Amino acid sequence: MDEGIQHNSKRLLWAGFMAILAAGVGFAIRGGIFDNWGKDFGFTATQLGAIGGAGFSGFCFGIIVGGLIVDKIGYGKLVMVALAGHILSAFVTFAASTPENAYGFLYWGMFIFAYANGTLEAVANPLVATLYPKQRTHYLNILHASWPAGMVLGSVAGWILDDKMKLDWKLQLALYLIPTALYAIMFFGQKFPKSEAAAKGASFVNMFKSVGILGSLVACFLLALFFGDIFKGTSPDNAKIIGYGIGGILLIAVNVMTKFSLGSILLFVLFVTHALVGAVELGTDGWIQNITGNIFTSEQGKYLFIWTSAIMFGLRFCAHFIETHLKLSPIGLLLVCSVLACIGLNLASTMQTFTMALVALGVYAVGKTFFWPTMLAVVGDRFPQTGAVAMSIMGGIGMLSAGLIGGPGLGYGKDRFAGEELKSADASLYESYKAEKPSTFLNLDFTSVYGLDGTKLGEAKDAKERTPEQTKVVEADQRGDRRTLKADSFIPMTMAVIYLLLLIYFKTIGGYKAIHLDEKGNHI
Repeated sequence: MDEGIQHNSKRLLWAGFMAILAAGVGFAIRGGIFDNWGKDFGFTATQLGAIGGAGFSGFCFGIIVGGLIVDKIGYGKLVMVALAGHILSAFVTFAASTPENAYGFLYWGMFIFAYANGTLEAVANPLVATLYPKQRTHYLNILHASWPAGMVLGSVAGWILDDKMKLDWKLQLALYLIPTALYAIMFFGQKFPKSEAAAKGASFVNMFKSVGILGSLVACFLLALFFGDIFKGTSPDNAKIIGYGIGGILLIAVNVMTKFSLGSILLFVLFVTHALVGAVELGTDGWIQNITGNIFTSEQGKYLFIWTSAIMFGLRFCAHFIETHLKLSPIGLLLVCSVLACIGLNLASTMQTFTMALVALGVYAVGKTFFWPTMLAVVGDRFPQTGAVAMSIMGGIGMLSAGLIGGPGLGYGKDRFAGEELKSADASLYESYKAEKPSTFLNLDFTSVYGLDGTKLGEAKDAKERTPEQTKVVEADQRGDRRTLKADSFIPMTMAVIYLLLLIYFKTIGGYKAIHLDEKGNHI
């Protein structure tokens, strides 16, 4: 590696850290003001989930597009694109002012914000993996410690500015522009390395062959869902056809480009698993502050969010210790984490006291800590020939899954279970509180349910002296949240099974080890 680049490796690491920190700050503040948007604009939980989901979907496009071109145009130009996106997203989001225009502005503002975040991660992940090829798990976990750090800072800021000072939500959300300015300064004028594959002269097509048909199938399926969701507003009857048509065209294009390369089965499994990671980690993070604030108080919800984020921040500096002293391979670490996450979410679904919430969500936080960066490290270790391509596509799959499945899925679960609980407790009261429009999951008609009207629910929660009817509504909503967390626990349970099978697979081939390339680009 170039001496100048090696000399500045720490600065590049911390510049990437600051870039992801900006995303975490924006993410946390947005999660804390969901209730503001619900009350101001009358959104249902499903609508809020869709807006939050755009904060993941846009990321997918940013990281995939960025990952495909980063080795060709260089890291510096992508940083400038991200900076422009972060600034533009502020103007679009802050244009939301009425119930009629709010959904569109908030949705696309979040999408642009996420696109900028994804572009930055397309820079940071392969950059750190290249700078530290012998300790990818350790340094990628350090890089991604910035995410919970940003969430802690954003949550604390939201708690002070929202709960204490009652400032407008636009002023709160604008805080992410501070770390945005800092990462721009830290990246400015730096010299960047090339990925291991690019340094060996690998072509883009060769980098893509390991992804092939199988890996592209996962990404194109999620993209089909995304485009179907986008077009449902203009052509509801044909939205699915349009979505799957676009996904199919993209899949055919990849097949032709790679000369119908099947791709790696292992990489396909990792892509599917990372879709589950995105749904359970980021999808849950997007709602957990809202759910805990609903079960307890808004202030306690913020305390719990800070608690789980602080655990993640501290533990992500310990990946090297776990690898070397506890003798856990990256796959073994992921297996343990998925079991803990499943246990934590099950405990959270039964929590009745704040102390129990600290324990339950603490277990969940330990479990989810290493998912995202360790999965990236596994791809970097096992598929160096893909350069930034496979790592970026996998990150995009995780974020797109969070935006299409995790965030909206938990919002749908909240609507479904809260509606069922209130209908069971008092059918006539449910009829007066149910939302005007039905909620669906993945645009599937048979999933149609009626949740609770966001404005009426907000009034019931905020009432200083609740009527018996309002008490029934709030209690039904809380029971619905607990059922939502219980349903969420099945995702890490499925992941645990996959990681166990992967652990067995690596045992049969002599154990997990990193692969490197020789001067001709062959595995050594």
